[in-house]
Amino acid sequence: MTKLDDAIDRISHNIAQTGALTAEASRRYEQMFANFRTELDRTLDAADTLADAARATMAMLEQVSTLLRQSFPNPTPRACRDQCSACCHLFVSVPPGVTDLIAAHIQASFSEPQQLALLDRLKTAAHEIEQFTKTSEVRARCPLLDENDRCSIYELRPLTCRAFTSADAGLCHAMVFGDSAQQTTRIDQDSGHYRLHIEATEALQKLATRRGLDDRQEGFVHALLDRLENGATAA
Repeated sequence: MTKLDDAIDRISHNIAQTGALTAEASRRYEQMFANFRTELDRTLDAADTLADAARATMAMLEQVSTLLRQSFPNPTPRACRDQCSACCHLFVSVPPGVTDLIAAHIQASFSEPQQLALLDRLKTAAHEIEQFTKTSEVRARCPLLDENDRCSIYELRPLTCRAFTSADAGLCHAMVFGDSAQQTTRIDQDSGHYRLHIEATEALQKLATRRGLDDRQEGFVHALLDRLENGATAA
């Protein structure tokens, strides 16, 4: 065997070995999401109400999404920062339990004047949203943003809000406000982080199905307005 043959043999072995390791890593990566869903489903089945299930989901997501970002090399860059609120002008849909959890929190922690002011903002936002024919085109300031562009329910913010990430705040502003030469209708997401939140959203919907309840997602602004005005909650 020539030196060339030896070199090719060593390179071929290395490539084959690396390919096998990559395939195994890919398999484990997929299994990681399946395991997350299994553990989440088990946790949600033990919840007394859908609101309790939503709270458990948020708590698990906070821990798991942080660990995912810390554990993998070369994480996707994020431009998301405090008081960067462009995405808070997009349409937000929520799975079962989320609105009930947030409504209960508002009723328990907001003063009466704060609740009345929030109801006014919710009505205004609902009217603005109704002017659009497609949810993808909605641009309406979230009624839960405070005067400093901070989320007033940040610890309990909807899963859609938690899922959204961006590597370029300028693109977000261009998409929402159209205030720059950059034009886009798409913001690339951190794929692993986003997938966890999709799994969590589906888990809450499936839980509602198993309990014989409405499993559809609903528009957050209109749903929250309904809960605060009428006090309707899911089981």
